Amino acid sequence: MLLDTASLYFRAYFGVPDSVKAPDGTPVNAVRGLLDFIGRLVQDHRPDDLVACMDADWRPAWRVELIPSYKAHRVAEETESGPDVEETPDTLSPQVPIIEAALDAFGIARVGVAGYEADDVIGTLTARATGPVDIVTGDRDLYQLVDDARRRRVLYPLKGVGTLQLTDEAWLREKYGVDGAGYADLALLRGDPSDGLPGVPGIGEKTAAKLLDAYGSLDGIIAAIDDPKSKLTPTQRKRLDESRPYLAVAPKVVRVASDVPLPEFDPALPAAPAQPDLVDALARRWGLGGAVSRLSSALHP
Repeated sequence: MLLDTASLYFRAYFGVPDSVKAPDGTPVNAVRGLLDFIGRLVQDHRPDDLVACMDADWRPAWRVELIPSYKAHRVAEETESGPDVEETPDTLSPQVPIIEAALDAFGIARVGVAGYEADDVIGTLTARATGPVDIVTGDRDLYQLVDDARRRRVLYPLKGVGTLQLTDEAWLREKYGVDGAGYADLALLRGDPSDGLPGVPGIGEKTAAKLLDAYGSLDGIIAAIDDPKSKLTPTQRKRLDESRPYLAVAPKVVRVASDVPLPEFDPALPAAPAQPDLVDALARRWGLGGAVSRLSSALHP
């Protein structure tokens, strides 16, 4: 089980009231919400391995170099060295180090790699895995990793993590008209304002799905631009032709990396907290007794 950790703690932050605070008044709603998410996931799914995948760089320079608008609207502060600062709610940023400390104290593997997003860590671990993989994320970008033959699915939280949408290829075809492999092509054709991806003007989700159905892939669509016998409308042909510079670089930006140089780590789900004294200290310091107890119980039912 691979966790898109930032996606889940953002959801926890907005799903748990900000009245949830530590004894000193510091908001800990995202921390408590995430620990409860993980406890519920462990309880319901009992994964052999559990990895909290982290954004060491939420806006990698190599993606920005290809598409400068990539996530540009989310930049709060540009930095000369290291990742730009992402715009996050004032009371969320201070909770991230607490989340990291809690994961480490429990012994839950936490993996982030400089220059890469959590999606890329997830893509690499998914590519390496020999058994089934469940990816837990509130980010539809990771639908591209769904693969029934290799038993890869996405668990997408609809309400907390008690209600999860089990996303397999049948669900994707019903919803979007594509399978997992086609989802990245669909996403880059239609664009995504939340990620600063312009897409191809005039080609929305339904048209993109029809084009992929007709021509098989992005490469097939690009070949159709130059084929006078293809059934592209004059407008589609013109817009796709004018978008060739974007279409040349968008796949590398949109598709998750599968070759991230990962550090050595132990992905095994711990049977009990690795550092129980530290877990207890964090629980007292931040008022997390209930969430810590529930996660501990889930690890060792």
